[in-house]
Amino acid sequence: MTFLKPLALAALIGLPGAALAEQLTFAWSPNPQTPQVDIAIKNGYFKEAGLDINFVAFRTGREGFEAMLGGQVDITFMAEFPAAVGALTGQEFGVVADLARFTGSRVIVNTSGGAVDSPADLAGKKIGTTLGTNVNFYLDKILTEAGIEAELVSAAPPDLVPAVARGDVDAIVPFPSFYSAARTTLGEDYGELRVPGYQVHYILSASPTMITERSEVLEAFMGALAKADADVKADPEAAIAAVSASMSGAMSPEDIAAQWEDVDIGLSLDTGLAELLVAEADWILAQGVVRGEAVSLEDMLENFAPAALAAAMPDAVMLP
Repeated sequence: MTFLKPLALAALIGLPGAALAEQLTFAWSPNPQTPQVDIAIKNGYFKEAGLDINFVAFRTGREGFEAMLGGQVDITFMAEFPAAVGALTGQEFGVVADLARFTGSRVIVNTSGGAVDSPADLAGKKIGTTLGTNVNFYLDKILTEAGIEAELVSAAPPDLVPAVARGDVDAIVPFPSFYSAARTTLGEDYGELRVPGYQVHYILSASPTMITERSEVLEAFMGALAKADADVKADPEAAIAAVSASMSGAMSPEDIAAQWEDVDIGLSLDTGLAELLVAEADWILAQGVVRGEAVSLEDMLENFAPAALAAAMPDAVMLP
């Protein structure tokens, strides 16, 4: 997909010199992986940039992405996996930034049925996950690389922890937001197997309108996040406090700090993300989840729109 040349925007109200705030709808809800948004809100960076943001929450990033594709949302926050599906199905969107990378993906085990010390120990076990998602992609990668087979059981994300606690399955590969609940629920029977090789990327995607006709608004949005990104790096403790406050105490500062040990926070946009999306697209086709043609790296990069981030943080963009 090729985007048109950005058009200049001007928004003035009747009084001379008084600027009218640009409105945009952002699909985002408080979470521990995107402190740049919390800091931009807390420190008033969006308002300073002349933006009036309507925040809307969806249960999943996929739903937010679909709302953006349907014209209900201007910018959405999500894990990277829906972008692979969007590229396969020829949707029009642009990946505009990568906010953070989660490096602690894991298999969670109920050790009452035996410990799991290596991927080989998963052979023949009953493993719960949510099929057709990035955690399914991660689990399949583990099993394939280990050359083993296991029985996969599909379940909705909230049902996985109860399933492994009851012993309906031996292990689960849930979304990271359920790790804490699994540890608490399983107690002494909690075990985990961390297998490197996959990072969850928490990205921002924007509509074609934001990338073209409203490019200056998108640049203002990314400029506010760039200021917040610098604040997060300069004072992580303040950022953790802001995230905990925005989550209304659902996670304590201590819990967030512990989770951040597995999170690489910082705005970026690079070829590594595009390569991961290509690999996920290939996997989706192999699973028969979506029918279509394979997406090359060159084609995938057509779905990247780096201009706004490059304007705010030139060094953050590492694309050909």
